[in-house]
Amino acid sequence: MAVGFMLAYPYGWTRVMSSYFFENTDEGPPHDSNYNTINVPINADDTCGGGWACEHRWRQIYNMVAFRNTVFGTTMNDWWDDGGNQIAFCRGGKGFVAINNAGYDMKQTLQTCLPAGTYCDIISGNPDSCDKQITVGGDGRAYIEILAYEDDGILAIHEG
Repeated sequence: MAVGFMLAYPYGWTRVMSSYFFENTDEGPPHDSNYNTINVPINADDTCGGGWACEHRWRQIYNMVAFRNTVFGTTMNDWWDDGGNQIAFCRGGKGFVAINNAGYDMKQTLQTCLPAGTYCDIISGNPDSCDKQITVGGDGRAYIEILAYEDDGILAIHEG
């Protein structure tokens, strides 16, 4: 969720790090018996193996990189928050993001700043299958729902 916000918010230079799994903080990266760092094996499903995490290959992150590229050069506008841990904002007229980090559901009709149409949430699934669709009305508003138990807690739509 934090990386999604970083990639959505128009500030500074972003950096996506990839790392590895470890049992304790003193461990280094995956290595062979001579402590040489091993290459990253790529699994059939394009995930990484051998103890590597490869966050840059996670659907949520690479889709938010595409979002950032789409909204590049726009400003943030139409900020909304519930006074707690739910926020939403537009990126010009090109993109919209909503984040729910609360322990309760987000169910709001919000300004998306996008033209009327049906958009695919790029976070909730594969763009080819469009697991969650958002319908934007002629006034640029849409009903946004992110349930407290959802894995991602973030929704993003954009033009194109």
